[in-house]
Amino acid sequence: MTEPAPRTAAPAGAGTAIVSHRGGAFLWPENSLEAFRNTLSLAVEQAECDVHLSADGVPVVIHDATLNRTTEGDGPVAARPAADLAATRLRGAGAGGARVPLLADVAALFRERPMQLQVELKTAPGVAPDPALLPRTLAVLDAAGIRPQSRIIAFEATLAAAAMQAGGLAGVIWLFEPALLRQIGAEGVTGVARAYGFDMVETHVAALDDGLMRRLRAAGLKVGVWGANHAASIERALALGVDAMATDDPVLALRLRGC
Repeated sequence: MTEPAPRTAAPAGAGTAIVSHRGGAFLWPENSLEAFRNTLSLAVEQAECDVHLSADGVPVVIHDATLNRTTEGDGPVAARPAADLAATRLRGAGAGGARVPLLADVAALFRERPMQLQVELKTAPGVAPDPALLPRTLAVLDAAGIRPQSRIIAFEATLAAAAMQAGGLAGVIWLFEPALLRQIGAEGVTGVARAYGFDMVETHVAALDDGLMRRLRAAGLKVGVWGANHAASIERALALGVDAMATDDPVLALRLRGC
């Protein structure tokens, strides 16, 4: 009788989804169409982008509330019409001269592709979310036919809750900063999640440890992290067994995950 082959234990973090943060910001110009095209060629589960509204209310893909850091322009994103933003070159774009993409441009890349798209709804520091931000973002996802494979993520709990109420998404994630965790503790975080009905939360990888992970799991929450950008932090996230890990280096994350 032939002995059965011994089972090989799954590597730590094998169930962790890799999220290409800003399209892989260490590898390509962040939030560029080049970054998202290249991400789509990888075996990662999700990509993440950031969205602000232009002066004329069009969702554009850029992280900061101003143009200064990531583009060759300057000033507030919200002060420029979409046509001007779409003509603004990204820093590090090279000879191709990549410009600030509209969310519609990014969404079109994901049509009929298996990869999920996370869309972070951004606001300027100290400014209340524009009430048009969520519905106009959802309208773009609907026009591309990708709402069911998209996730809305947001730091503002009310905005994330509104996305949950809108429905039809692959998921909604409430993001909380380490500073908020220090203020309200794990009990406060789980209380917010319970009050709004969130089933997944996300924080910086440096703020997550075994104790917090146990508290969040005990509350029935799925857990994600951002900031897992180097080998040590990627391996830490995998060892903690997070559900999703946003990384600026998805190629390294794939290698360390082992698939």
